[in-house]
Amino acid sequence: MLNLLQLDLASLRLLVLAADSQNLTKAANGAHMTVSAASKRLAELERVTGCGLFIRLPRGLQLTPAGKGLAEHARQMLEAAQRMADDASDYANGVRGHVRLFANTSAVIQFLPHDLSSFLAAHPQVRIGMEEALSELTIQAVEDGRADIGIFADNVPAPNLETRPYRTDRLVVLVPQQHPLAGRAEVAFAETLDYDYVALNTGSSLLRRINDAAADTGQRLKVRIQVASFDGICRMIAAGLGVGILPVGAVDPGLLDSRLTAIPLTDGWASRTLLVGVSDGARLSPEARHLFGFLAGGKPIPTGLPLHLQHHST
Repeated sequence: MLNLLQLDLASLRLLVLAADSQNLTKAANGAHMTVSAASKRLAELERVTGCGLFIRLPRGLQLTPAGKGLAEHARQMLEAAQRMADDASDYANGVRGHVRLFANTSAVIQFLPHDLSSFLAAHPQVRIGMEEALSELTIQAVEDGRADIGIFADNVPAPNLETRPYRTDRLVVLVPQQHPLAGRAEVAFAETLDYDYVALNTGSSLLRRINDAAADTGQRLKVRIQVASFDGICRMIAAGLGVGILPVGAVDPGLLDSRLTAIPLTDGWASRTLLVGVSDGARLSPEARHLFGFLAGGKPIPTGLPLHLQHHST
C-alpha cells in the first residue's frame, strides 16, 4: 500500500506540469529544476506509486492511463494544499471563517452583488469564496462537499438538499426593437415559437425550463444559436439573430434603452424561484450558518436544528 508520507508537493507539482506539457524540459523549467533532477523525481514517483506514469518518447512524454489518473489526483491535492495555505494566511490576518458558495448565473448577476456586499459589511471577518456554475453543477457541489451553500433554480431536482426560497425573478422575451413583437405589452410563450431562438448552452436550468414549456405546447424550440452567457444572448438578439428569454434583472439597461425590447410573458412559469440550499444545516460552520440564514431571508438557522427537507422536481 502506498504511504502518502512518501509523496511531496514538489514532486506532485512536477507530475502535473509534466502531464500538462507532456515535455520533460518544459516541466523542469516550470518547477525550477534541472532536467536531470526532474527526471529523477518522476522516476522516484513511479517507484513509490508502483505505476508507470509516462512513456518516454524521443520528443516528449506520453501519459499512461495510470499517469492520467494520478495527475488528476495530484492536481486536487495541490489545490487543497493551496487552499490550506490561503486559509492559514487569512486566519493569521484575522479572518474567522470561510464559506464556499456556488451559485447559478441568474443569482450572480441579479442579486448576489448587493446581498454579499451587505453581509460582508456586517461580517467583515468572514471570507466568501464564490463560484458561478450551472444549477445542476451547483447542487452537485453542495452534495459532494465542495460548496457549503448553493443557489440554484427551482426546476432542477435537489432531493438531497435542505432548501429555502432565496429570490423570485421574472422571465421576459427579448427581441430587437424592430421585431414584429416589439410593440406588444405582453406575450404568451406559444406566440414566440414561430421565431428562431438564441439560447444558453445545453445544461442550463433556464434552457430546460424553456424546452419543457415548448414541449407542453406540443411544439419545439427553434434554437438558432447557443451561447454561454446572458450577455452573449443579449448581443446576439440585438444583432437580429433571434429572440430569447432571460430574467429581466439580468439584462443590461443600456441595451434595453437602445437596442432591445423586453416583453413580459403571460405564462405562470415565467415567474420562477431561486432556492438556497445546504447539505446539512446542523453541520454548517457558524459563518456558513449566518450566511445561509441571511440569504434565506435574514432568519438565523438555530444550531443543531435540522431544516425542513423539501423536494423539487421539474
